[in-house]
Amino acid sequence: MNLHLLPREFYLSRHGQSEYNLVGKIGGDSGLTEAGLEYARRLADFAKDVVATKVVVDEKTGEERREVRPARLWTSTLRRTKETAQFIKQESVTFKWDNNDEGNPSVKWIQFKGRARRNLDELYAGVCDGLTYQEIKEKFPEEFARRQENKLTYRYPRGESYMDVTLRLEQIVLDIERTREPILIVAHQGIHRLLYAYFMGLPREEAPFVSIPLNTVIELRPHAYGCEEKRYVLLSKEEMLKDGQDEPITSMPMQEIADRANKRALSSQPSDIDPMNPPSF
Repeated sequence: MNLHLLPREFYLSRHGQSEYNLVGKIGGDSGLTEAGLEYARRLADFAKDVVATKVVVDEKTGEERREVRPARLWTSTLRRTKETAQFIKQESVTFKWDNNDEGNPSVKWIQFKGRARRNLDELYAGVCDGLTYQEIKEKFPEEFARRQENKLTYRYPRGESYMDVTLRLEQIVLDIERTREPILIVAHQGIHRLLYAYFMGLPREEAPFVSIPLNTVIELRPHAYGCEEKRYVLLSKEEMLKDGQDEPITSMPMQEIADRANKRALSSQPSDIDPMNPPSF
């Protein structure tokens, strides 16, 4: 059981569109496209304006204002996540811990001091790394079929499964649980699917089908009885010529699980999402 007694939030963002995304290849360590770099710039503004601030209400006037708060930044060790975080400024701020201690001295803090964590690297596709799904289907038809049958437990030859990645994310989850400051986590689709499923309390078999679109930041706020979610679309699909997110449709009965996971994600969205700029599911 996870009891979240103090208010906290963290933000999940995939890397910007990579060169491999553009051509439909999986894995690898490619850099960002122009669209990916544009998302990185917008993510930097979002980090400064949203992640690193909090809303404070004036007790006398009732007016709201935003104040700077300490914030953290985690990325994977792969090039595309580091490039996505490259425009986020690491500024020095001074603040006091909010613990009602009159003798609490001011401390200096470096905003978004980057921490690259290998635990956040994408699920490794082994011998299929760097291939498109069509190439996998042609070169390794039996492996392709096995993955279609059970995406959760399927392990790529010389690679990983979602279950394997779950094990290496245990330390990440523990660190999130005990961190007071908001965290911006720039990682990968497979990684965020598992983190999202854990904190939202989804069945394990639904995790590989959670919608984690490019160009979208997912804010999660765990509390004692659940987890609240809000999504921010920073770069709409219409602004990109091609996003390369054409993962093959998984066969029955796994398709039923995928549909159920996506329906659950859609039903959890706040009603104030801009209909002109919806999440690219």
